[in-house]
Amino acid sequence: MSQAQAAPQEVQEVLYKVDGHIATITLNAPDRMNTISGPMLNQLTKRLQEADADPEVRCVILTGAGRAFCAGLDLRAQTQGAGLSIGSSGGVTSTSLDLKNTPPTVLQEMETPTICAVNGGAAGYGMDTALGCDIRIMGKSAKLAAAFCKRGLVPESGGTWYLPRLIGWSKAAELIFTGRTLSADETVAWGLASEVVEDADLMPRARALAAEIAANAPLAVRAAKRMMRMGLNEPFPEHVHHVYLQLLPLMRTEDVKEGMMSFVEKREPKFKGR
Repeated sequence: MSQAQAAPQEVQEVLYKVDGHIATITLNAPDRMNTISGPMLNQLTKRLQEADADPEVRCVILTGAGRAFCAGLDLRAQTQGAGLSIGSSGGVTSTSLDLKNTPPTVLQEMETPTICAVNGGAAGYGMDTALGCDIRIMGKSAKLAAAFCKRGLVPESGGTWYLPRLIGWSKAAELIFTGRTLSADETVAWGLASEVVEDADLMPRARALAAEIAANAPLAVRAAKRMMRMGLNEPFPEHVHHVYLQLLPLMRTEDVKEGMMSFVEKREPKFKGR
């Protein structure tokens, strides 16, 4: 009797590496400009969740392999009926969407700070994914393309939520309704990115910023991100109350003692995340 053949290994469309409290997640389908596939979405979700659950990870960098960050959905697969679709499982049309384990929702719920190092074109789903990160650094050749309406779609992965909050209604409307592509410099001028660097300097700059974040007290950083996210939908008095409630447990941590002692002793703090 012949031995059963080993199951084929899953192609790694998302790479994951942790080094010095920094997790780097890389979209890894450069031959198709990192366009979105089902396996890529599943792997990205798992890697984001893994990073957020790891107490050793204090910052996450998301980037792409090759000359694009993510050129959106694989339109060739879509037109051939082999791409992503809504409500097409087993011939049964679904009346609801389970989004709790999709990258946009996972990104929004993460407490670990995220940096998107945009290394090339970020279009459609790719643009929304970049917007879902806390900080965006653009390589000189990078672009953001809100091409949804040009393809008969809407920003299905968070863009209609992020853009009005990031740049205001008027600018968001202009960008979405026209489907315009913004250069790296324009993304900074519009308030969608923090800075533009030479392409060769993108990952060193992203790592330097991630290291600066990771050097701070991780519990405090995560709490600050949590409060910022809550503040998007809270009146000011309720928000101040929640911040105070968050401050109380932080005051009992070893890290707050270390932060104060390092200041008094004029040295760099060594935080442990507890």
